[in-house]
Amino acid sequence: MIVIMSFEFSSLFDGARERRVAEDATVFHAGASITHVFFVRDGCAVLVRPLASGDAAYLQRARAGDVVAEASAYADSYHCDCTALEPTVLALLPRKEFRQALRADAELSETWAAHLARTVQSTRMRAEIRSLKTVSDRLDAWLAEYGPLPEKGQWQGVAQELSVSREALYRELANRRSG
Repeated sequence: MIVIMSFEFSSLFDGARERRVAEDATVFHAGASITHVFFVRDGCAVLVRPLASGDAAYLQRARAGDVVAEASAYADSYHCDCTALEPTVLALLPRKEFRQALRADAELSETWAAHLARTVQSTRMRAEIRSLKTVSDRLDAWLAEYGPLPEKGQWQGVAQELSVSREALYRELANRRSG
């Protein structure tokens, strides 16, 4: 599971307005104007891009301590949808204030740049894993990069990160147990 923590940015969101989002509720849609930067205080929100096949690619899984859709700090509109996977509490900081804080603090700006670089590296790794031909190869690469599988109830999230159906992942796991 991809985890890039942004706790070093949590102080930016002290005093920010909070928004509680129910499970499966939409936080924002692709094409919507960007006015705020979102920070996950509790729960989990995902960036989702619908695919032509009817499936969806998960571009980010933001958990407590993560900034959602970091690139949105520099865009005019969202390029994907954001949905809460579970009840989620978000802090909303006006984008203008977020960017002013970065300009005012060189150390914070450097930390933000390093965070964005780690995010690019992680995204490239996910893309490389998804480019592999077989479910077996994708799972092997995922396990090598991120360690053991999470608890069984979270395997669907792994399937989404691999861009395979959960049934295909379950078949692969069953083959490994029986083989």
